[in-house]
Amino acid sequence: MKLAHLADLHLGKQVNGFSMMEDQRYILDEIIGIIRQEEADAVLIAGDVYDKPVPPAEAVTMFDGFLDRLSEMGKEVLIISGNHDSAERLAFGARLLGRSGVHISPVYSGTVEPVTLKDEYGEVDFWLLPFLKPVHVRRFIEDEEEKEQVKTYDQALAYAVGHMPMDPERRNVLLTHQFITGATTSDSEDFSVGGIDHVEADNFSAFDYTALGHIHRPQKAKGEFIRYSGSPLKYSFSEADREKSVPIVTLAGKGDVSVSLRALSPLHDLKEIQGTYEEVTARDFYEKDGLAGSYIHVTLTDEEDVPDALGKLRLVYPLMMRLDYDNARTRTQQEITGEERTEDKGPEELLEDFYLLQNNREMNPEQKMVAEKCIEKIFGGEEA
Repeated sequence: MKLAHLADLHLGKQVNGFSMMEDQRYILDEIIGIIRQEEADAVLIAGDVYDKPVPPAEAVTMFDGFLDRLSEMGKEVLIISGNHDSAERLAFGARLLGRSGVHISPVYSGTVEPVTLKDEYGEVDFWLLPFLKPVHVRRFIEDEEEKEQVKTYDQALAYAVGHMPMDPERRNVLLTHQFITGATTSDSEDFSVGGIDHVEADNFSAFDYTALGHIHRPQKAKGEFIRYSGSPLKYSFSEADREKSVPIVTLAGKGDVSVSLRALSPLHDLKEIQGTYEEVTARDFYEKDGLAGSYIHVTLTDEEDVPDALGKLRLVYPLMMRLDYDNARTRTQQEITGEERTEDKGPEELLEDFYLLQNNREMNPEQKMVAEKCIEKIFGGEEA
């Protein structure tokens, strides 16, 4: 069985004020071509189908057309909701769509039942686990002592996976949308302060393949078969030097899995350039490497600001998204940052540091207890 792994489509997204709809439509067409060429049996979409819980109508129409084409090709499609999606809206009509081979994860209800597909080696169980917060899991735990053991994202995920009625002798594939500790991120992703939303890759060791969403950079999380497909397009300049791809997963018999990558070529690339105004507007500069047709971040190194630089540069680079300066003046104006990275600290510790900085004294035990309860409600998803 061949699987095409997708995630983080973010349909309807805007980047620096530019709509990505045309680029997304183009890349979905390219993905359809790859699926057809590879003769994939199923398509996995691991969350963040849309960029907002209430997506624009054009984005919904685009995704509807994408699913319709996959269905006409006879492909099974398995979809979960991500943190940007509305799980309830995405799951609308799921039972009806399932009869056409489009399987959408329902809102988490305390149990997960597999979608089972067959090939020449037998049956494969696909487990559709949407984006989870601790509150999503805790509300279905009746035992109070057991409920107290599910406070973090990692504990919530471990509980949900641990209560799946899996048969380890069968082939099992998981779709999930979480942030694995140690994954390399980019500027276009949303994460909780202090790494409170991190989960451990060991939670997925029982699966033959884990199709991950949430991180936009394609990467292996732990070994070949716990993998982020990444977003099909670059949504921030922190990914300017990265290539996008579609993982094609081949499942043979139990334990016999292989992965190959099919490169994606966008309609418009994202690129960063740097130099003086004279250098970056020279014909032999902007005509190279498709710069004029790419989304561009320009960093000018002129010591004096160029009058109306943005307007002038857009005559050369019509898709220029961002303009910065790097010179003696801007370097002296850069803010001095703390020595420690905030993601290395939890939210409680960050709040205590801030309180000390503001009040020149530490929080007392009663204040720490109140802060801990508030943080648990905020990051766990409960109403304060």
